[in-house]
Amino acid sequence: MQRFGFVFPGQGSQKLGMLAELATAHPEVEDTFKEASDALGIDLWQVAQLDSENNLDQTQITQPVLLSASVAIWRAWCAQQAPAPSIMAGHSLGE
Repeated sequence: MQRFGFVFPGQGSQKLGMLAELATAHPEVEDTFKEASDALGIDLWQVAQLDSENNLDQTQITQPVLLSASVAIWRAWCAQQAPAPSIMAGHSLGE
């Protein structure tokens, strides 16, 4: 069995439209964003996809979007009953 790891990103790795393709195949992605959005009172998925108000690069928005993205990717991975990584790491917020 091959060993592999997950590395979760920090601020600066955000990109408009991120995870859109993954969300079409994995409902966990939008479910995770909805959960975070409900808790924070802002539609994080809309910001990540459209960002009509140019908020994606503002720290108070970027960090919840990136955390939601990382959790969403992890949940999508786990939902596939995929093998567990040998190691997990993160940069900055990703830690």
